[in-house]
Amino acid sequence: MIKQAIIPLAGLGTRLLPLTSVFAKELLPIQGKPSLEYILNECIDAGIKEIIFIISKRKMMIKKYFYNDKFYKELIKKKKDTRIIEEYKKILRYRKMIKFVYQDKPKGTGDAVLKTKKYIKDKYFLMLLPDDLIIKKNCSKSMIASHKKYKASVMASMNVKKKAVERWGIYKLNKRLNTTDYLIDSVFEKPNIKDAPSNKAVIGRYILPIKIFSKLKNLKPNKGGEIHITDAIQLLINDNEKFIAHNFSGKYLDCGSMEGYIKSSKEIAKL
Repeated sequence: MIKQAIIPLAGLGTRLLPLTSVFAKELLPIQGKPSLEYILNECIDAGIKEIIFIISKRKMMIKKYFYNDKFYKELIKKKKDTRIIEEYKKILRYRKMIKFVYQDKPKGTGDAVLKTKKYIKDKYFLMLLPDDLIIKKNCSKSMIASHKKYKASVMASMNVKKKAVERWGIYKLNKRLNTTDYLIDSVFEKPNIKDAPSNKAVIGRYILPIKIFSKLKNLKPNKGGEIHITDAIQLLINDNEKFIAHNFSGKYLDCGSMEGYIKSSKEIAKL
C-alpha cells in the first residue's frame, strides 16, 4: 500500500507574481480555501496516512497556516462561531498527518525529493505537484490501483499540444497495457519540439520507488540549473525498473500561472 506522500512547496512561484512576492502561491484561495487543501484532500481520499511538505524558509507562512493555534483559540473564545471551530478542527486533522522538511535553495524537484529520503519508510511513495490540480476524479487513487495491479511505478499522463511540449516532461511510450496504462520506454525533460518523441506529457502525480534516492544523490544539475526528477526516473528505466504512464480521467487545472489560477477558480466554482 502507498501510505506516504510528498509535496514540494519550496518553488518561487514566479508565474504568479506579483502575488507571490508576499504570499505563498499554495495558500492562494480557490473558492474559499487554499489550493493546497485540494491536494491534501486528494491524498486523504486516496488512503494516504502521512504527508511530507518540502518548504523553504521564505515559505514559513505555510507552516504557520497549520500551527496558528493562538489565533484560533483566542478567536473561538471571543466569537464562539461554529464555522471557525470547524475550520480549526479541520486544520488540526491535517496537522496530524503533516511533516515539514526544508529546501532553502530552489534546485529543482529532484533535489526536493532527495530532502525527504530519511522519512520514506516503504518501497513506494506518492508525489504530488501543487500547481497541478486534477478535479472530478481522484487521480492519485486511480494511479494507486494501477500500481497495485502491475507492481510498478506510475506517473500521470496527458496529451498536450505539440507546440507546448517544451514546457513538459514528455514520454516515449512502449506497449499499451490496458485502456489507461502504457509502459514507458523513456522520458525527456522539456524537449525541443522537433526532438519530442510524442505529445504525452508528465503531469504532477508520481508513484516513485525508494530506489530513486540512490539515483538522485549523484545527479548533477541539468536544464535551468536544476536537478530534475525525470533524469533520475530515466536512470531507473535504464536499469529495467518498470514505469507506467497512466492516462487519468479527471480534469486537469494548471494553478501555477495567473491565467490558470483564474481559470481554476471558475472551473471549481462549477462543481
